[in-house]
Amino acid sequence: MASPLKHLLQPGRIGTLELRNRIAMAPMGSNFADEDGHCRERIQAYYEARARGGAGLLIMGVGSVAYPAGTAEPHQLGISRDDFIPGLAGVTARAHRHGAKIAIQLQHAGKTATRDLAEGRPIWAPSPPPRVRTTMMDALTAEEMARFVGALGRNKPQLRVMDKGDIEQLIEWFAAAAARAQAAGFDGIEIHAAHTYIIAGFLSAHYNKREDEYGGPLENRARLLLEIIGAVRKRVGTDYPLWVRLDGEELRTEGGISTADMIATARLAEQAGAQAISVSAYATITDGVAFTEAPLVHEPGGFVRYAAAVKKAVSVPVMVAGRIDPDMANEGIAQGTYDFVLMGRKLLADPDLPLKLTQGRRDQVRPCIYCYTCVSQIFVNQRVKCAANPVVGHEFEWPLERAAVPRHVLVVGGGPAGLEAARVAAERGHRVTLIERSSRLGGTLFFAGLAYEPNGELLDALVAQVRALPIEVLLSTEATPALVAELRPDAILVATGARRNAPPIPGADQTHVWSGEELRRLMTDDRAEEIAARKLSLAQRTLLKTGGVLKLTDSARALQGLSKLWMPLGQRVVIVGGGLVGLELAEFLLARGREVTVLEGTDKPGRELPIVRRWRVLDVVEKHAHLHRRAQVTSIAADAVLWTDAQGTEQRTEADSVVLAIGAAADDSVAQALASTGVPVDRIGDCREVGYIEGALREGHEAGRRA
Repeated sequence: MASPLKHLLQPGRIGTLELRNRIAMAPMGSNFADEDGHCRERIQAYYEARARGGAGLLIMGVGSVAYPAGTAEPHQLGISRDDFIPGLAGVTARAHRHGAKIAIQLQHAGKTATRDLAEGRPIWAPSPPPRVRTTMMDALTAEEMARFVGALGRNKPQLRVMDKGDIEQLIEWFAAAAARAQAAGFDGIEIHAAHTYIIAGFLSAHYNKREDEYGGPLENRARLLLEIIGAVRKRVGTDYPLWVRLDGEELRTEGGISTADMIATARLAEQAGAQAISVSAYATITDGVAFTEAPLVHEPGGFVRYAAAVKKAVSVPVMVAGRIDPDMANEGIAQGTYDFVLMGRKLLADPDLPLKLTQGRRDQVRPCIYCYTCVSQIFVNQRVKCAANPVVGHEFEWPLERAAVPRHVLVVGGGPAGLEAARVAAERGHRVTLIERSSRLGGTLFFAGLAYEPNGELLDALVAQVRALPIEVLLSTEATPALVAELRPDAILVATGARRNAPPIPGADQTHVWSGEELRRLMTDDRAEEIAARKLSLAQRTLLKTGGVLKLTDSARALQGLSKLWMPLGQRVVIVGGGLVGLELAEFLLARGREVTVLEGTDKPGRELPIVRRWRVLDVVEKHAHLHRRAQVTSIAADAVLWTDAQGTEQRTEADSVVLAIGAAADDSVAQALASTGVPVDRIGDCREVGYIEGALREGHEAGRRA
């Protein structure tokens, strides 16, 4: 039977470069190089994992042609000297070992070279850049601000408007870097001419105000790019694969790069010797949410329209990034809209995605949940990590090896920590029994999947991975010393989660007031009858019982749809607590037509959310709900919440329902009870320390490796 993804998985070609499929790893900054810019074990193992996972092409991100000048990250990789070649050659050798091809992106950050700012070097630019007013910093905590801008404040910014000598030097840097890439064994190079970096600065009429032959009409603004392509071609030959990354548009940028500019530039680049065009986009960050318009687009397929436009204008292959799932990619390639799909975050979350698609194991692909943990790390000068995949950046030190002595491991709790611990322990060869008190797997992640759909997709994948292994799963099963005596495990991993009880607010015991624990238990069918008896009307209880709403499906995605028809919350909802849980719940309720007010006790709501995800959620909540900072709830009445604002003034907000999204605390009571059995007990996830999805998966993975 033909593969449903046959177009995506068919071989492809860029110039002389033959690729085993149409999936390319998008070039991303990772901060995985060493402090001196060299590629050692961490970054080599990181790329090898993606090569082993089946991608046709890997594009190594942001190779600095003038390192350390022109860099934007503290651990950016260099390709500006010959002593970088051995480390880079190690990367290419490890990629080739698994049948993948690998290219490197050549880059100079130009006006966004924050490391130049931090270290007192002048910033290179075609012209003095216009000032940008932004509110992006407003959501950051003091700790994040110190990491985000602390380094930038130590030196007064210096600007160098490039003269002809500088331009000649820049061209030579790119050409020499290309020759080093070829010597290191890279199968091709990408010239980064997007994202406001140095070449994009010349291409953009917004940033390029020069009056010489490098400014003015597009033919002049593109001159630098074309001269770089020409110099590179002279250095590496006419057949060496080379392509260019361009912005389809500069959003929120008056007079910036337009789609027409991109098309014209792509044609010129092809004539100069580029053998493919890679399409991205950029948005001036006037506020935080702009960053998720471009370059890290949140809209599925957000850049496809640009790829479609340039595909009609050039004869070389077109690559495109921008949250494209396999079905969309397969369709776009089949229709000739583009030729290759660039996957970045998806290959962080699951480096084996291409291999799983080829093997028909799509249900086991661990999805990106678009939480932006990865890129938020870059904003605060830290190494990239992934909430869905704790191994990212640790591939070199966390190999999954078979256990020397297989044991019987009992995992208590079927939430994210328990599921990951069970999977890892089973893959290491242990006999694993997983018990869950409720009637379904997922724990709090199931509830989180109701509030934010990608979380539900992650849960589906975790469950599929567990079901594919010889793991004994016991649902509706209480963990007791007697059960331990019956099962006789060698080790117990307790992942029973946190408790989320109502805080001591006068009126919190009323039936229209819900603690997070009560909502979780009702919606996840964890002893839901007890909650329903206390909180729901007879009609609501009948719907639950006879209609089987909670039993209808194990899919959080399906229950998301059902929640649009019925939820145990009224029209006017006040959420007490503006942390991760409160803000995501507000976003969820707004999508279901509720009138929402969020009362947050601090001045920084959502501090548990990664920076970029926080920007997105705050944008939604502040536009469509009422969010009050430094709000202190004094009591809850039958029809309102009483609270004081930041100035100490008493306020009253009418409410049909109240949700207390505060009070989460680690709960190790089950672990304490099982400690009496004499079997070694390891506490993981929220029962040890509240760490949400990222912390739960990381601890589950570590526990599975320790077992």
